[in-house]
Amino acid sequence: MRSTLLQFNDRLYMACIWVAGLAVLTMTLIIPWGIFARYVLGTGSSWPEPTAILLMVVFTFIGAAASYRAGAHMAVAMVTDRMPPPLKASAAILVQLLMAVICLFMTIKGYSLCKATWGQYMSAMPTLRVGLTYAPIPLGGLLTLVFVLEKLFLGDQSNRRVVRFDLVEENEGAA
Repeated sequence: MRSTLLQFNDRLYMACIWVAGLAVLTMTLIIPWGIFARYVLGTGSSWPEPTAILLMVVFTFIGAAASYRAGAHMAVAMVTDRMPPPLKASAAILVQLLMAVICLFMTIKGYSLCKATWGQYMSAMPTLRVGLTYAPIPLGGLLTLVFVLEKLFLGDQSNRRVVRFDLVEENEGAA
C-alpha cells in the first residue's frame, strides 16, 4: 500500500513539475510575441499579457505544491533548530498540521471563489470565465494537501529518489 501511494504521489509530483515548467515555457514564448507585435508590427495584441499573468498563477500554485514535496520551499528554522529533539519532533508535526489547515482553507475558499465568479468573463479574453482563472488556487491547495498528508503519514520524501516509470517498467517486462 505504501509503495502504491508513493508511486501515485511520484507521478503527481512529476505532473506538477511538468505543468509548472510548461507554464513558464509558454510565458517565455508569449511575452516576446506581445513585444514584437506592439513595437515591430505596430499592432498590440490584447491577449499576451493576461495570458502570461494566468500562466504565472498556474506556475505559482502548482509549482508551490511540487516545491513543498521536494523540500525546496522557504522555511525559517532558526527557533526549531535550537529545540531539543523531542520538542523539535512535536514542532514538525504542528507545522504539518498547520500546513494542512492552510491547504484546506485554500481548497475550500478557492473553490467558493471559482464558483462565485463562474458566471463572469474576463474583459481582455471574453471567452474565458473568471472562475476558471481562479482554479489554480483550490487545485494547488489540494495538491499541497496531498503532499502534506504524505509527509505526515509516510515521512519526508524530499531526499528519496523519484522512480521513473516510463522505460523501467518496459525493461523489467522484457527481462
